[in-house]
Amino acid sequence: MSSVARITTLNVRSEVGFDDAVATGIARAGKTLRGVTGAWVKEQKVEVTDGAIAAWHVVLEVTFVLDD
Repeated sequence: MSSVARITTLNVRSEVGFDDAVATGIARAGKTLRGVTGAWVKEQKVEVTDGAIAAWHVVLEVTFVLDD
């Protein structure tokens, strides 16, 4: 059986860390998208305030299978 997948980009910010940003993005994608099969962390960066990390950012490419 064949399937067709689509990829959507999410920008996620966390004040906890990279793992939290990824988990938050996947959880949010699961609320809207059906058939999420994976994600690629395309980009990571940090936000710095007064010399300390204030937030972690990730760009996720989330893959989901389209319904027939």
